[in-house]
Amino acid sequence: MKKIAILFCTGLILYSCAKVPLTGRNQLALVSNEEIQPLVDEQYDEVLKKDKVVTNTADGQKVLKVGKRMATAVENYLVSQGYKELADSFDWEFNLLESDQVNAWCMPGGKVAFYTGIMPLTETETGIAVVMGHEIAHAVASHSAERMSNGMAANLGVSALSAAIGQNPSMTQELFLQSVGIGSQLGMLSFSRKHELEADEMGLIFMAIAGYDPREAPIFWKRMLEKENGAAPPEFLSTHPASQTRIDKLNKNMPEALKFYKE
Repeated sequence: MKKIAILFCTGLILYSCAKVPLTGRNQLALVSNEEIQPLVDEQYDEVLKKDKVVTNTADGQKVLKVGKRMATAVENYLVSQGYKELADSFDWEFNLLESDQVNAWCMPGGKVAFYTGIMPLTETETGIAVVMGHEIAHAVASHSAERMSNGMAANLGVSALSAAIGQNPSMTQELFLQSVGIGSQLGMLSFSRKHELEADEMGLIFMAIAGYDPREAPIFWKRMLEKENGAAPPEFLSTHPASQTRIDKLNKNMPEALKFYKE
C-alpha cells in the first residue's frame, strides 16, 4: 500500500509540471498562480499599509514609468511567443516604499515594490530597469508558485492549496511569504539561488526588449558588490547568489540579450 501511495504521489508530481517561458526549464506546479492570488492581494495590501508609500515622489514616478514600460514590453513579448493567457493574468502595480532596505520584489500577478534603500544604487532609469526586469522575471516564471509547490510537497505532502489552508493556515502563509522572498528558511536557499540566476537571465532580455541597454546590468551588480565590501554572508548561506557570480552569468548571457536590444 505504501509503495502504491509513493507511486501515486510521484506520478502526480510528474503530471503537475510546467515549463518556464524563455528558459524552457521544467518546474513543479502543484500550486497555481490563481490559487495564490488571494494571498497576494492580502499581503500586498498589508505591506502598503505598514510601510510609507512614496510613489508620488520623483523616484517613485521613475519606478512607475520604468515598470509600466517594461510590463508593456514583456506582455507583448509573451503574446508573440504564445503565452497570451499568462500575459492577460497580470494586473500590474508599482510602488516605491520608504525603507532603508536595499531590496525590491514582485509578487505573482505583477504586484511590485521597490524600497528607497535601493534607489541610490540604481542611479538611472536603466539601473531601475535592471532590478525591475529581474523582479518581473520572478512573476513571469511563476517562481513563487514553484517555491510554494516545493514547500508544500516537503511540509504538507501532495495536497490542494485549499485543503492545506484549512489544515494549517499559519504554515501555508509562511510558505507563501518565503515563496515571494519575504521569509527565510535555510532549507529553501539553494532552490532560491537557482531562481535568482534564472530571473537574472530572463530580466536581462526583458530590459533589452523594453529598450534599456542590458550592458548596464553587470555595472549595477558591480556597484552592489562594492556596497557589500566583504560584509555579505557566504554564498551558501544567502538566498541570493554572490554578486560576482551574477556578474559572470550576466556577461555570459549578454550576446543573446543584445540581439533583442538591437532589434
